[in-house]
Amino acid sequence: MRIDAVDLFYARMPIVEDIGDGSQDALLVRVTAGGIVGWGECEASPLTSIAAFVAPMSHTACKPVGYNLLGQTIDSAQDIARLSDLILFNSMDLLQAPHTWSGVEMALWDLLGKMYETPVWRLLGFDRVHPKRAYASTLFGQVPKETFDLAQNIRNQGFMAAKFGWGGFGTVSAAEDRLHLVAAREGLGSDATLLVDAGQIWGNDVDAAALRLDALNEVRAAWLEEPFIGSGFAAYMALSQKQPKVPLAGGEASHSFEMACHLIDYGGVAFIQIDCGRIGGIAPAKKVADYARQKGVAYVNHTFTSHLALAASLQPYAGYAEFDICEYPVRPKQLALDITRNWLTPDDDGLIALPEAPGLGIEVAPETLAPYLQEVVVSVGGETLFRSPVL
Repeated sequence: MRIDAVDLFYARMPIVEDIGDGSQDALLVRVTAGGIVGWGECEASPLTSIAAFVAPMSHTACKPVGYNLLGQTIDSAQDIARLSDLILFNSMDLLQAPHTWSGVEMALWDLLGKMYETPVWRLLGFDRVHPKRAYASTLFGQVPKETFDLAQNIRNQGFMAAKFGWGGFGTVSAAEDRLHLVAAREGLGSDATLLVDAGQIWGNDVDAAALRLDALNEVRAAWLEEPFIGSGFAAYMALSQKQPKVPLAGGEASHSFEMACHLIDYGGVAFIQIDCGRIGGIAPAKKVADYARQKGVAYVNHTFTSHLALAASLQPYAGYAEFDICEYPVRPKQLALDITRNWLTPDDDGLIALPEAPGLGIEVAPETLAPYLQEVVVSVGGETLFRSPVL
């Protein structure tokens, strides 16, 4: 089959807040080939990603992502790999290209699964799925009492693991951060798993991050996520060697397989977190999962948007029993829920398992998505390069 169309849809909440919540807008990708439709989602600035798809060629190595796709053959996983290499070469100087391609790549896997009437995880070589323990992922409260209430509510929902991140954590004092950590632990209870996400707040400042290690150990935090910028490998390694040691997690900023490997090899992380909407899609994420197994590092998904993205993010490690946890956005904006007709819901034991349904196993819901869609027109020199397609 040949790719007939690649359509991009920009959806947005009526009000977007200045908070670390990626579920407030979305860029969905619809790929059509031979009458079959696949869906994906980019985890990036929607308008910037649209620009990367349609921008006029700047030079040989700076072609738009869309240049590489229409009319191309899509019959197998090898075709997805070929297209990925093509974009890597033709769009190497277009820095947004990996994010834009990520959504397209997801959609191509979804399309292939539907073509062969099999789930994506089976196309990746797994013969079964191993359920993952969902950890409720949320933001810190504005004050410790709010953090406590959020943690208690999460525990009351049945979650035995939760991650708190962003908010004001790391922006004031170590003493104030400790109050939030203690509140989270008390709200969750002593037997639950507590994870902490610093959201790159300390840049490359190892000493600032180290000031929080005692409090993190006090509340038995199972990891400290993203204390530094995504490419701050030396800072990661330095903090990982501090005493008392706290396991480090990171990798969501990786936009290539190689960048994720560097964080494992030179950053000393214990957990590598990959977002299929950023790294280039499902195939490179699977390569990272395989590499992590070789290195004795735990692989975890990064997802803070829709259940379409969640389903995609679980595919690369669905068949590995030793990687047993997954990020689960517990308080997404309504947009993230309205994108799809079905959702991945934890069972009574708090476990999530991917379905046997073809493709990603998630169905996009045009009827509930439509109110969020934004009309976008991109014109250069009087020529229209992009106009929002019909859903």
